Amino acid sequence: MDALLLAAVALWCFAVALVGGTAGLVLGNIRLPALLLVASSPAAGAGANIAVSGIAAATAGVAHVRAGRIDWRLVRWLALPSIAGAVAGGLVSGLLPEQALLAVIGVTLLWFGIDLLRPHAPRTPGRDATPAALVVTGLGIGLLGGLVGLILGALRLPALLRMGVSAERAIGTNLVVGVLVGLAGLIGHAPGGVDWLLLAVCGAASIPGALIGARLTGRLDERTLPRVVGSILLVAATAMLLEAALR
Repeated sequence: MDALLLAAVALWCFAVALVGGTAGLVLGNIRLPALLLVASSPAAGAGANIAVSGIAAATAGVAHVRAGRIDWRLVRWLALPSIAGAVAGGLVSGLLPEQALLAVIGVTLLWFGIDLLRPHAPRTPGRDATPAALVVTGLGIGLLGGLVGLILGALRLPALLRMGVSAERAIGTNLVVGVLVGLAGLIGHAPGGVDWLLLAVCGAASIPGALIGARLTGRLDERTLPRVVGSILLVAATAMLLEAALR
């Protein structure tokens, strides 16, 4: 692998982790195309990308835990359904057209992004974050993520925000759940092969980016965070739709 190209990909992973850490996202769908360009194979690149997502989420998650931004009740209700959905999605991933799935997720990200950028009346914190809603959210997003090989925190976070969860707690909670889903994804991809060199380089580059981004989160107010997340989702949706169109 060309050293200069690998360095460029590492720099991209740092930048993605920095932006993602600020908004509570790992942005694996934005990182993935760059990793696929230099990976030993598409499958190995996808496996490395899921693991890097887990590393970035874990790194940023530590800062959020220390800052008290985790809602552990939400984690308890989201984690197991998310992991179960990811496993189930991985088992049936070969039965559905990947292009169609990418397009559906791209449109969903676009909708969430636009919705977060639109002005809304203030919501009562936790009003809609019922156990049933959390289980359905975790299972559905985990299933989609397992199908396409992504953690999809970009779907989970806006869902929590729309339930009335405060922005900072939604961010921290999303990252903790993302770590668990990322670990499950790595285990699922390991038998098929993972590009370990790419994982090591991009994982190392993502750690400082995620740490810096997580520290910046606390400096953004409740009104700014949804706008930041919404803007990032529009970029992520565009990347996902382009990937679907080019397949």
